[in-house]
Amino acid sequence: MTRTAAKALLPALAAVWWLTGPALADAPVGASGARPGPDRVGGRPAEAPRPGPPPPTDAPGDARALAQGAGSGAGDLVLPIAAVGGAGALAVYAYARRRRRTATRTTPHGGHGGLDGPRPLPELDARARRALVGTENALLSSEEELETAADLCGGEAVRPFREAAARAREELTAAYRLRQQLDDAYPDGESARRRMLDEIVARCTRAGRRLDAEAGDFRRLRDPRRNALRDLAAVQRLHDEADGPMLHAEAALRVMRERYASTASAPVAGVVVTARDRLAFAAGALAEAHRAAGGGDTAAAADRVRAAEAAVSQAGRLVEAVDRRARELAEAAGRLPEALADTEADLAAARTLLGSLGPGAVASGPLRAREAVAGAVAAEVRRERDSGPFDPLDALRRIGEAGGALDRELAEAPGPDRGTLRARALLERALVGARAAVHAADDSIAVHRGAVGGEARTRAAEARRRLGRAEGLSGRPEGAKGAGTGGTAVSGGPGGVGGDPRSALVEAQRADGLAREALTLAENDVRAWRGRTAGDGAAETRPGGAGGAVLGGIVLPGRPAPAARRTRKPPGCSGAGSPPGSAAGPTAGGATGTGRATAGPEPARPDHGALRTC
Repeated sequence: MTRTAAKALLPALAAVWWLTGPALADAPVGASGARPGPDRVGGRPAEAPRPGPPPPTDAPGDARALAQGAGSGAGDLVLPIAAVGGAGALAVYAYARRRRRTATRTTPHGGHGGLDGPRPLPELDARARRALVGTENALLSSEEELETAADLCGGEAVRPFREAAARAREELTAAYRLRQQLDDAYPDGESARRRMLDEIVARCTRAGRRLDAEAGDFRRLRDPRRNALRDLAAVQRLHDEADGPMLHAEAALRVMRERYASTASAPVAGVVVTARDRLAFAAGALAEAHRAAGGGDTAAAADRVRAAEAAVSQAGRLVEAVDRRARELAEAAGRLPEALADTEADLAAARTLLGSLGPGAVASGPLRAREAVAGAVAAEVRRERDSGPFDPLDALRRIGEAGGALDRELAEAPGPDRGTLRARALLERALVGARAAVHAADDSIAVHRGAVGGEARTRAAEARRRLGRAEGLSGRPEGAKGAGTGGTAVSGGPGGVGGDPRSALVEAQRADGLAREALTLAENDVRAWRGRTAGDGAAETRPGGAGGAVLGGIVLPGRPAPAARRTRKPPGCSGAGSPPGSAAGPTAGGATGTGRATAGPEPARPDHGALRTC
């Protein structure tokens, strides 16, 4: 018996002794004249009776007395036997209840260990990673469908569902924050790590429940079977209108390649090809939907419309990424001359201050080092800009990092207060690069969610958090643009505006670095996925865009995805309308089909709800 079972039985055994002990102590003297148990007389054990002939039983009175004594002894044992049986049943019930509660507990500090103790730490760690990936996939699918639902049903109709998705995103962000702390080797103790992993799983569970709570109302709002023809026409229109933006994106990509270095357009280098692949998949799904609708099978038509809808949404996101990257590069190129001029001014101020301090001053060492680095970086950036195509985002990032370090040294050096005007200018330029890096990482994860694992997602989530903190510390209202672009400043502070620009600058630069790391990790995951699937039908070269759809987390009902793992049907989704034996619902990352197929590096996806119709 395990230690947990023994703990469950101890209270019942104590109850048995409490009920039976007095009865056994008062049991009648047997025929031998001894009580059933040790007796004490005057503090000493009573002497055992000496053996002798049994008393005579010929007299009728003696026989009757003996019979009555025997009957009384049997009657006194009925209560103890009943008590033993009842307590045993109670112990079995308590043991079974404790076992169920332990096996299904998902609250923080709950252990998840079952009857054999807590889960091994590596197993719990893997479970937390799967929970993060699965929850984010469900949330991404929900957010995509909410955009389409807003177009079809109106923004006010989907407002409660957007609020639910936002609350789920908050839970997920907090879970990713814990994951980042664990990846940073904090804390060191095993018990603390276990508590944090438990909380990650619990927060992912709560995020899924927030989506599940609204799934029924959202399903009734969309009513995909009744509105299958309406939705089919709407998605078909979106698909047909995608050609124009696609041609514009191709032209913008050509201009970027001619004007800038290859690294400038690298994050969007292959997105046009990927977008066309998604549209090819959508075209096939729409053709099947038309055939199903013509045959009166509205359930099958609705499933295929949803698959096409997800593919068209991803294609639109990819096209938008190209246009946004072109704007970001143009903004960075426009800000670079100002950044170089400010750096030259700070270099002159640093040289003047160093001359006044003298070579032996203690404060001159760090300042002299920062001045040398900033001067070298500024010279290198000028040389790259003047020699031909360059990467303006990378140049602005480097000059900003060197200029920010020099500004901090000048602010701490003796002399008049520098204020925060220069720090604010550095912050505005740093935010350009940070936003561009976060956008690139988020787009890559969203359209390759079938392959990207938890590490890239964790870095991207932390980058978003840091970027939000930088924008909050900047002292500008949310959504306001930077200096020189028509933004409205918040008054107050030494530099004429509020906030803490130097602290915000550190956060923005950290967000930039984390987002670029996330993009690299995501690209590595995608390359690994392509290597694993190069020899089977799930590769992107599969006709009709089906392989790319698996990479994007989209699987057409009734078409199993090779190299994909099946998970059980999520609770709350009936799967009505899907063909028997279908491998997955329309979205592998969501929680609304008849199951999900996954093809990423994570072993499985947890069953969290999504605001997707079942």
